[in-house]
Amino acid sequence: MKQISVFVENQPGSLMRVTSALNEARINIRAIASFDTPEFGILRLVVEQPEKAKEFLTEKGFVVRVQEVVGAELKDEKGNLNEMLKVLADQGISVGYIYSFVIRENKAPVMVFHSDDNVKAEAALKEAGILLIKDDEL
Repeated sequence: MKQISVFVENQPGSLMRVTSALNEARINIRAIASFDTPEFGILRLVVEQPEKAKEFLTEKGFVVRVQEVVGAELKDEKGNLNEMLKVLADQGISVGYIYSFVIRENKAPVMVFHSDDNVKAEAALKEAGILLIKDDEL
């Protein structure tokens, strides 16, 4: 699946300007996470139309990158996140960052992450019986 990363300044309203632009473009946000440094932040989003979102936000002056990530569906049960992370660790896969989204209309939550080897991560999770989510299944 794809996510967009948007670089924003650490100042009041900067996140809202991104979400307002996506709202204007009629692009639905499915997941959002913000990571910051003292000067700027990286806003990571899973949206329904990542390429359209990148194009629209870039036209509005934002610096945007589209990146492949892994989306793994986990039932809301104790220990499932730990089991998924164990599968990755046992395969020597490093997770760079992780976040989740739960708004999927009666479907299980999804953990979104980026690793040092997404192809290997997807193969390991499939082998472990963990359902992977693609862009068209959001």
